[in-house]
Amino acid sequence: MITAGIDSGAKNVKAVIMKDGRVVGKAMAPAGLDTKAAAENVYNEALSAARIAKKDVRKVFITGAGRKGCDFAQGEVSEVSAAAKGIRFIMPNVRTVIDIGAEEGKAVRLSQDGDVVDYAINEKCAAGAGTFVEAVARALETDVDKMGDLYDRSTKEIDMNAQCAVFAESELVSLIHSQTAKADIARAVLNAIGDRVVSMMRRVGVEKDVAATGGMALNRGFIRAVEKELNITISVPADPQYVGAIGAAVAAAE
Repeated sequence: MITAGIDSGAKNVKAVIMKDGRVVGKAMAPAGLDTKAAAENVYNEALSAARIAKKDVRKVFITGAGRKGCDFAQGEVSEVSAAAKGIRFIMPNVRTVIDIGAEEGKAVRLSQDGDVVDYAINEKCAAGAGTFVEAVARALETDVDKMGDLYDRSTKEIDMNAQCAVFAESELVSLIHSQTAKADIARAVLNAIGDRVVSMMRRVGVEKDVAATGGMALNRGFIRAVEKELNITISVPADPQYVGAIGAAVAAAE
């Protein structure tokens, strides 16, 4: 059976093609202003990568913030279910997954059978997600990919107490003007985001094994901040941004 999954996120749209339980094609592109067009484009790119014709796809399922605008999909699945199904497909032993994207984060606890037991979502403030990290990287005149390196070079713990992106940005400006080292600022920001994620994880309950998905899973500093706070080890699958799309494709096959 051939199915497709699309994850229409706030910043990027991802698509995967699955054939007989294997991912055979994938693609990702910025969501832009026209999320429907972006979804169609990445779907076609994933089909091309898989060398599969559109007519051969049995079903297309979609997830993500922009899922309502994609009328060519035959079904949709919530972000929580997509995260659970996706991580279950990739890492069957995982019982707790944190999924942190551009605009929101979530923590999901799974049963031994992969069913969602409980979940928590942070969607009220971007200060706990990837968009804020990108803003911080620009303010520090560095690449977002280097934030993890800065975290490693930090020698000083600094608390950031703001719970809102607007106030957090003001706090960030104050740190910059006070000549605080870039590495220490990066560490403070990633620790603050880690604290918000840890709070969600504690609400749902943390059971091993633990995995991280979404774009923030690629940020080594963020992962270490959460690991340190909870004294755990977090696994990161290959291409963690595609886990939601994989979950949608799994749902389509079901």
